[in-house]
Amino acid sequence: MLLPESSVPGADLPVRAVLPATVDAVRSGGTAVLVAPPGSGKTSLLPLALGDALDGTIVVAEPRRLATRAAAARLAALTGEPLGQRVGYAMRGERVGGRGLRVEVVTTGLLVRRLQQDPELPGVSAVVIDECHERHLDADLLLAFCVDIRANLRDDLAIVATSATPDTVRLSRLLGGPAPVITASAALYDVAVEWVPPPVAVPLLPGGRVDPRLLDHVAGVVRRALVENDGDILVFVPGEAEINGVTRRLAGANVLPLFGRQSRAEQERALTATAARRIVVTTSVAESSLTVPGVRVVVDSGLAREPRTDQSRGLGALVTCRVSKSSADQRAGRAGREAPGRVYRCWSAADHTHLDDHPAPEIAIADLAAFALDLAAWGAPAGEGLTLLEEPPVVAMTAATELLHRLEAVDDTGRITERGRQMAAIGAHPRLARALLDGTPRVGATRAREIVAMLSDTSTGDTTDDLPARLRALRRGDNHTATTRWQEELNRLTRTTPPGAAAPAVGMGDEVAVGVVVGLAYPERVGRGRGAGAVAYQMAGGTGAVLDEGSGLRGMRWLAIAVADRAPGRADARIRAAAPIDERTARDVAGELVSTTDQIRWDDGRIVTRRVESLGAIVLNDIPLANPDPVLVQAAVRDGIQRSGLSVLRWTDAARALRERLAFCHAHVGPPWPAVDDEALLAGLDDWLGSELTSVRASRDLARIDVTSALRRLLPWPAATRFGELAPERLHVPSGSDVRLTYDGAEPPVLAVKLQEVFGWTATPTVADGRVPVVLHLLSPARRPVAITSDLASFWQQGYPQVRAELRARYPRHPWPEDPLTAVPTKRPKPRQ
Repeated sequence: MLLPESSVPGADLPVRAVLPATVDAVRSGGTAVLVAPPGSGKTSLLPLALGDALDGTIVVAEPRRLATRAAAARLAALTGEPLGQRVGYAMRGERVGGRGLRVEVVTTGLLVRRLQQDPELPGVSAVVIDECHERHLDADLLLAFCVDIRANLRDDLAIVATSATPDTVRLSRLLGGPAPVITASAALYDVAVEWVPPPVAVPLLPGGRVDPRLLDHVAGVVRRALVENDGDILVFVPGEAEINGVTRRLAGANVLPLFGRQSRAEQERALTATAARRIVVTTSVAESSLTVPGVRVVVDSGLAREPRTDQSRGLGALVTCRVSKSSADQRAGRAGREAPGRVYRCWSAADHTHLDDHPAPEIAIADLAAFALDLAAWGAPAGEGLTLLEEPPVVAMTAATELLHRLEAVDDTGRITERGRQMAAIGAHPRLARALLDGTPRVGATRAREIVAMLSDTSTGDTTDDLPARLRALRRGDNHTATTRWQEELNRLTRTTPPGAAAPAVGMGDEVAVGVVVGLAYPERVGRGRGAGAVAYQMAGGTGAVLDEGSGLRGMRWLAIAVADRAPGRADARIRAAAPIDERTARDVAGELVSTTDQIRWDDGRIVTRRVESLGAIVLNDIPLANPDPVLVQAAVRDGIQRSGLSVLRWTDAARALRERLAFCHAHVGPPWPAVDDEALLAGLDDWLGSELTSVRASRDLARIDVTSALRRLLPWPAATRFGELAPERLHVPSGSDVRLTYDGAEPPVLAVKLQEVFGWTATPTVADGRVPVVLHLLSPARRPVAITSDLASFWQQGYPQVRAELRARYPRHPWPEDPLTAVPTKRPKPRQ
């Protein structure tokens, strides 16, 4: 029997009451969802109850290494046996317990690896996926894989998902049926809420850093809480740097840091209740996955640190952000597990109303390259055929798949390649797996593994951004905890590296070796300094990056950058970890980005022709091009005209008049007469300017182009033979003159003619096969308009008598007959007497 009697200390927890219903649901349907708040016993008691009810091993998947160890220790303690006998645990690089375990606690990532190797899970009767509400990427993937296994390989495999929040509709549907949801109501004690915002608003600093004034405030609130309350205090801050900052500010008190990268001994010390009053300073790791005994008070900074990926630049970072309402509730609940408690929230009640209801699921914000490789290795590219809690964002998934294709991990259809299987077996991010595979023949197998093991844990709290210096420090053991963690990963990589590894490279120093491996992992982050004594760098991917002022890497001409994060609103990224390289190494590791192109472009009124060799966005060589391709020249001139507009051409009166006549035919006759507005002419430059563009080298050459002749190429054949009829340049008037028509696009053309020249003209002239009447501007002898009409017959009857009365005395030498229809038209005045 694994499950202890309720009389055993710590075994009488709220979940015990619903264990029979949960076990019955698993026996009858094979799946269940258990909802219970943190501290209610779901992680401690459920696996033991399932172990008593089912044959085989119960595997419990936890989202974090710290929670995995703690859960296994708690389970073993409840059975009264040493860890490793019937209860054990396993995570990457660490395992306690062998065959014959009844309950094994593992990290979700490790269980995903196991499923990839043997999806039938021989000897396992049930999988418990804990803390599903946290929506970690590995947990989402594990759920999908387990559901797929149950549907297609092992219908006897039981799956139980646990959650600390009641939002389980999708989770229940995913497990099929839908799966029954069993809820445990924990008898929580009241938790009083104190709103204690800083006296002055403290914004987040660039790069997601936390303002020291907020840490001052958090420390001050802790001191207040010590005075106002009994019991231990649990303090939530976003990360390790802030843990250290608050710990320093509380010097003299019994402060115990608690975070994921501590040594086991340090973590156990923080999780063990003592007679002395404790202040445990932690991160989101203690929100729901862990039980910290003795806590009566919570001090919440209101901040969390989450992964974010800039898909357009390929940069990832841990970003500091405000907690969600649900996370704040989880944190506050830690104060009411054992007695009435109190939470001090370092923000206002008004600010609380603006928090998000829930944190974003990791699948919506994270780099999906490893996720996509796992899907491809499972035989489900992009999740094809799998049921996921949430579909991955299209942009992020596309970027991940494109990266895997560049790494040759998947083929054109998204299916995994043999190289991709090797990368998946390594169990590192695909970029690091590629660096290990391709770096081994360059730097040697041992050194490649050492460097990749270091890069797997770049957020170690190191004060230096110099990666070769970090590697030397890890080898020396300057930081025992960091070195232990690095050595564990190094041992794991040694076991998973494919056979045939190369011997150590001869004559290559660590500086070069680190740069080679980093560059292979992140070729688009190879950067060249902007000038002497460089602090700012241009990365091959197109983004700028800067070193801290005190960096020991300042002045290096080239860098291979492993970690760079870009804060919102900042143009350049901040370099967090890098290694010096030279141009030869840059060309080697980022060879896929090296290209040579002939650049022929219109620049400031002239054609510039260059042969440019580039490494991504970094220009390596730029020399003049002696004999540019005429086709490319034509394209460059075309581009220049399209950007500058048609005004760069020399438009004579004849050219403008021809264009207006063409526009008139297009508007009133239609096809095949072409549009000649700016947009149409710019879009079809080759159709009318044609070969003239190839001889252009500067703006002065554009001015020499005969635009009139060029436009005539647009006249449609054979309709062009009637151009003069449809839109004549001139009209023959009764006086015998041929008077020019003025066109203005779609508007009717204007005939400006002296009134005396149209005596006897009874009908208004038309164009466009009679469709459009001409607008007559009838002029005085001084050539000023005296009437405008499109109805000449009406003018003679109604307008002419008034014009005659007003003007005949002013212009006596010109004829003003009473009957203009019978008068002789003339363009000359009367002879002098």
